[in-house]
Amino acid sequence: MRIPSHLYRHSLALLTDFYQLTMAYAYFRAGVADREAVFHLFFRKHPFGGGFTVAAGLAHLADWLETCRFTDDDLSYLGEQRGADGRPLFEPAFLEHLKRLQFALDVDAMPEGTVVFPHEPLLRVRGPIIPAQLVETMLLNTINFQSLVATKAARIVQAARGAPVIEFGLRRAQGMDGALAASRAAYIGGCTATSNTLAGRVYGIPVRGTHAHSWVMLWDDERAAFDAYAEVLPGNCVFLVDTYNTLDGVRHATESAAGLRARGHEMVGVRLDSGDLAYLSIEARKILDAAGFPKASILASNDLDEHIIASLREQGAKIDAWGVGTKLVTAFDEPALGGVYKLGAVRAPGGDWEYRVKLSEQSTKISTPGILEVRRFLSDRGELRGDVIWDQPHGIPDGCTMVDPFDFTRRKTIPAGTPYEDLLVPIFRAGKRVYQEPSLEALRTRAQGQLARLHPGVRRFMNPHEYPVGLEAGLHERRTKLVMRARGHK
Repeated sequence: MRIPSHLYRHSLALLTDFYQLTMAYAYFRAGVADREAVFHLFFRKHPFGGGFTVAAGLAHLADWLETCRFTDDDLSYLGEQRGADGRPLFEPAFLEHLKRLQFALDVDAMPEGTVVFPHEPLLRVRGPIIPAQLVETMLLNTINFQSLVATKAARIVQAARGAPVIEFGLRRAQGMDGALAASRAAYIGGCTATSNTLAGRVYGIPVRGTHAHSWVMLWDDERAAFDAYAEVLPGNCVFLVDTYNTLDGVRHATESAAGLRARGHEMVGVRLDSGDLAYLSIEARKILDAAGFPKASILASNDLDEHIIASLREQGAKIDAWGVGTKLVTAFDEPALGGVYKLGAVRAPGGDWEYRVKLSEQSTKISTPGILEVRRFLSDRGELRGDVIWDQPHGIPDGCTMVDPFDFTRRKTIPAGTPYEDLLVPIFRAGKRVYQEPSLEALRTRAQGQLARLHPGVRRFMNPHEYPVGLEAGLHERRTKLVMRARGHK
């Protein structure tokens, strides 16, 4: 599904950090624009203290990359930029280079809905250094946010244990773009519907809605409000019952529902939006059942997240569906995934690949050099057993050893013949899109299937088990040698 281009007035080529452009100019002036580079996008820790992350955002990214070009207006704006000395920052020859620039990149990525883990590349970019550098910011912006929301949604859906979760977050989302992207990512993560009507139209997500407190307050009394709503929308009656007194509201809803039934319609249910949701849902269930409406659903909202939903279930709450807004679309309480984009290899035209490694005083920030792939090993029943990061030019043996990149004493041997799947798939070749994006429903199904194949200990919210991810032993040795060399050791 394409990004709705009518929402944007300008080209999106400048949707990047300015230092990407100053680096591109420096590459151009230094005479290295013809060098080829390989970058990898990855993150270093799971959000929300969890044990898994759900990849999302690839379709938006691919749509942007497929159409990304610098327009005359973009170049005019860049030509107006000045350095600290007051002189033009970019010379005309560079702006002409950008005008002709083709984003002729090879891009490989994990499909959306894939369960992913720290330090393994979600996406790999290979191509000329300037376009490979210029795409960094948009890649991170798109993948980081949508993966964060998809992960939050997956956690909330897991807490709901099969009960539908509706994304209600449009009014609290981070602007229009954030709202649309969040609705899409939440659906990939497992939500069943959204309140965001435009997201429904653009992405084909089911839309749901009831009424607000203002509807009830418009009328002289609650019963009159419910009767009027039932008259207009007899086939879609979910009554919001907490405007005045919640349990009285449930009783009024059953009275209006009795009139609906007499006209051949059934009330869908009631919505609780405040108060002690465990107690109120239990009492509401009693009232609904006693009034002859055992099939009427109880929908709960009110600042929910996975922890509150899990707690309500433990308290015996009689809630059939969940409306989750603020804490889902804002990914509360983890504001960013923290994905990074690091250079792994470079080569001059006609030359051999030269591997690059970034050092740090923090071992977790030391990068992995190479042209990286990820192989996921499976049990005979299809359960996820562990991921091995390996280097494409050197290959991976059938029967390999994975090494923890931060503790070389932690190793695991994968026997020869173990079933596996390679996770990075071709998305672009020389700038041409070669990947047919699955439907949003298929991506949602993929995420659910991947999560179901994870060990329950990895899925738990508190102190999750660490899923095995390591470097192939040969790659680990090459990385160690590069690190030692960079630190002055022979």
